[in-house]
Amino acid sequence: MIPTLILFGLVFGRWWRLSLIAAALGWPVLLAADDVMSVGPGLLGASGLALANTGVGVLIHQGILRMMRVLRTEQDR
Repeated sequence: MIPTLILFGLVFGRWWRLSLIAAALGWPVLLAADDVMSVGPGLLGASGLALANTGVGVLIHQGILRMMRVLRTEQDR
């Protein structure tokens, strides 16, 4: 599921705060609801991993946005 969370960050990277919060809260809820993990301290680790993986996608998204802005401003000169 790591690629799914990275893709989530890539797609919703413009709204990075909301994306990170949704991943940190939503992934452990999904794991508990599907009985993949029981409610306990392990879900905190799952939340951290979801946050890190989504963060990678968000960083890529934000980097691409920054490059596009730089290229646009250089073309306008």
